[in-house]
Amino acid sequence: MSQLDLALCAGVSARHLSFVETGRAAPSRQMVLGLAETLGLPLRERNALLEAAGFAAVYPERPIDDTAMKEVRAALEQIVQASEPSPTLVLNRRTDVLLANDSGWALLEFFSATPLPRVTNVARLVALPTGMRPFIENWRGVATHVLERIRRELGGLGRPTPEDEAVLRDVLPANAEAHAEGYVPTKPLTAVKLRRGRVAVDLWTFITTFGSPQDVTLQEIRIETLFPADQRSRQALLRIAARREPEPGTAPPQP
Repeated sequence: MSQLDLALCAGVSARHLSFVETGRAAPSRQMVLGLAETLGLPLRERNALLEAAGFAAVYPERPIDDTAMKEVRAALEQIVQASEPSPTLVLNRRTDVLLANDSGWALLEFFSATPLPRVTNVARLVALPTGMRPFIENWRGVATHVLERIRRELGGLGRPTPEDEAVLRDVLPANAEAHAEGYVPTKPLTAVKLRRGRVAVDLWTFITTFGSPQDVTLQEIRIETLFPADQRSRQALLRIAARREPEPGTAPPQP
């Protein structure tokens, strides 16, 4: 946006906005919030903008297991369980898995080259050969979708945590590789094609977010549901979720 357009949309004087930008004037708390709202900044970045202007952050950031988030967690648990047998994951902005239904855990475990770590991170699973990468047939498309989102969400105004920086270090090389040939998505939805041995699953992924959250954690939560693209994939998901052999002689190889 031009400075004039921003001033008009935010309802402030273009002259005053110019003075704020050049440091000749200090913005009020209300002006900072107004500019952040006009620019559509995420809540985390609004807090960072307030602190940069000398004001306290106004949007709380509470862990999902906090007492104040009890009702939210209960709702999320109900959503993931109601999504069975479609694999469903609740992710934070780093794509750490906060909650998942049985089908979701079964899918991640079956298509991972090594046992899942204590903190399971989807971006790492996609990026690293020790995760799901060897079994993602359309890896470039999936990596572009997942890793570019990570780069944007962890690279904003908000101060990255050590955990954020560690994830970025692990996945950015893979993100650059995914973009190396100028991959351009051609479909309106993200397809995920998984194959391990003779077991193949084609999925569509849908992401749900909360509409008008007033908590940083809640705004950054993503509910990712993977729907089978055909009857063959649906049956394979059911067998994987039941921890049965998908087909005779197709047990997953040992890492």
